[in-house]
Amino acid sequence: MTEHRADVAEDADDATTSPPPAPVDSAYDDVAYRSAGVVIERYSTSFGWACRLLGPDVREHVRAVYALVRVADEIVDDMAAPLTVDERAALLDDLEREVDAAVRRGRSTNLVVHAFAVTARRYGIGAELTAPFFASMRTDLTVTEHDPDSFARYVHGSAEVVGLMCLRVFTGGDDAAYARLAPGAARLGAAFQKVNFLRDLADDLDDRGRAYFPGYDDDFDDAVRDRLLDDIDADLATASAAIAELPRSSRVAVRVAHDLFAELSSRLRATPAEELRTRRVRVPDAVKGRLVLAAMVRERRKAAAA
Repeated sequence: MTEHRADVAEDADDATTSPPPAPVDSAYDDVAYRSAGVVIERYSTSFGWACRLLGPDVREHVRAVYALVRVADEIVDDMAAPLTVDERAALLDDLEREVDAAVRRGRSTNLVVHAFAVTARRYGIGAELTAPFFASMRTDLTVTEHDPDSFARYVHGSAEVVGLMCLRVFTGGDDAAYARLAPGAARLGAAFQKVNFLRDLADDLDDRGRAYFPGYDDDFDDAVRDRLLDDIDADLATASAAIAELPRSSRVAVRVAHDLFAELSSRLRATPAEELRTRRVRVPDAVKGRLVLAAMVRERRKAAAA
């Protein structure tokens, strides 16, 4: 997604001991942002921890974006919920209508939607980003195989637009900066999604019956793995150049996320294709810690040289 090393460390500490640093205008806004934070901490401890590297001016807004994404994702993928495809589709439709209405009027009785709407209105996140997102979520309800065109549309809606929503927050209303950095933000979101597809091959194919990569569900060998990772690494390289231009409030966090997924790409490349069908590749906590420290040190040196 995110600097002076000391600044980032203090932000991380503050996130664990203090109330949200209030991008809010009312007590209701504050409760809404806190609710979004609970969603993130409950469903994604790694992402919740990474958010602490963001500056206090953007941290809660990014949590609001990802909380909405998580709620929509749970409608589609929570297999414990006894819902039909039609019922899940209706819930997605209801959620999208509520998001659109809340962005228009600035209020929702759904706390996660309200937090997202406050952020969207403040930073100019509109239907050009939310509509493709919900379209991709609906795709997961009925589509089990993709061709190259449907795959590109799916990745755009499920991942690239989320990166672009975050970029709206990071650039703080600077349309020129947003336009300049948008290709890199989209490519980073795409890389994240494709890496997760590779990590989750077994779950997607065996549990959900989905084959995301076109034509690679049955004929998946090391050569196919490497072609997919070559594409991912190209996305990461393009994104890396854009990260250097992000504001200080987001640069270290985004760099850490980039480097974590680059490490995952490397580990995926070193894993035999048949093993990727049976186990999920992870980055050990000690390696994650080194990546965070390295990003902080680089930023501190850059700030000192400026």
